[in-house]
Amino acid sequence: MTYLSVKQLAARYSASVPTIWRWARETDFPKPIKLTSNCTRWKLEDIEKWEAEREVA
Repeated sequence: MTYLSVKQLAARYSASVPTIWRWARETDFPKPIKLTSNCTRWKLEDIEKWEAEREVA
């Protein structure tokens, strides 16, 4: 399973790190997974599914 960091997502969407966190908090953006106390990541498959849903809409 592949995981993406908040910095990787920010680069993927040309957005800032705070914007990614705001999307996760306030929109239907996939929720992150806390792997350890200092490591939060998003599953690549969740991100790709979210992107596909947005393309259809």
